[in-house]
Amino acid sequence: MEKNSKIYVAGHRGLVGSAIVNNLTAKGYTNLVFRTHQELDLLDQRAVAEFFAAEKPEYVFLAAAKVGGIVANNTYRADFIYENLMIQNNIIHQSYLNNVTKLMFLGSTCIYPKNTPQPMREDCLLTDTLEYTNEPYAIAKIAGIKMCESYNLQYGTNYISVMPTNLYGIGDNFDLHTSHVLPALLRKIHEGKLANTPSVEIWGSGKPRREFMYNEDMADACIYLMENRDFKDTYSTTNEIRNTHINIGTGEDISIADLALLIKNIVGFTGELVYNTSKPDGTMVKLTDPSKLHALGWKHKVQLEEGIRRVYAWYLAQ
Repeated sequence: MEKNSKIYVAGHRGLVGSAIVNNLTAKGYTNLVFRTHQELDLLDQRAVAEFFAAEKPEYVFLAAAKVGGIVANNTYRADFIYENLMIQNNIIHQSYLNNVTKLMFLGSTCIYPKNTPQPMREDCLLTDTLEYTNEPYAIAKIAGIKMCESYNLQYGTNYISVMPTNLYGIGDNFDLHTSHVLPALLRKIHEGKLANTPSVEIWGSGKPRREFMYNEDMADACIYLMENRDFKDTYSTTNEIRNTHINIGTGEDISIADLALLIKNIVGFTGELVYNTSKPDGTMVKLTDPSKLHALGWKHKVQLEEGIRRVYAWYLAQ
């Protein structure tokens, strides 16, 4: 990518897309294209076609998606599969029709089977049953990977798929009903400090282990791959080309109990952390294997404690 290359970031307001925009801007890219949902409905095939024909982006980051927590995924199953399929189908196909030089499709590590061996490697894809609650979303993302692979193989396009682990960062969602575990803990413990409560309740036993990656690190990995790697670098055999996607993660995890303790120390909360074991724990371990990413030349830089300190400083400033 050249500094003046026209780059379209789909989903530029989200946790992923906004970090990609910030990273591109910091690296000196000056010709970025965005559209809000009000300006461009990515579910509308004709509107997306007209946008690509008018703008002719050279590079595309496909970070737009319908996302949500377990309850939303399980309740609005039709919406999650339909909307995600439509968004990615429209953008990937129009990228092909309009000769986009390179596209990056962003998914999620929820594509892997429920009982995947840990840490999760790329070749675990489609080897077993998916987690039921987010199966429609996962299937849409798997379809996106296969669409990129198939267009590359049939049409000679240069599309890369990346699957980030659990992300957190500046601009995160702190709504206690819809947020993920790290921002939810940060807010609950912060509010416990403000109210000077003797304790803060945490759901579950605290024993499950999770991997967390700072969203700006994730964006740096994406831009590194777009600048330095191509589809041909994502596989080693030409017999059956599959599992070309790339895990983006740290390869390091932490128990929820240790995460809560770390946040407690950063926030300065002096009360107790009380675990409500009547609440479900979920999967006990969920960790990515980032060996492929490392072999392609990139490794994460921001350690968890430093990342949480940055997010907490931003949260206080809001």
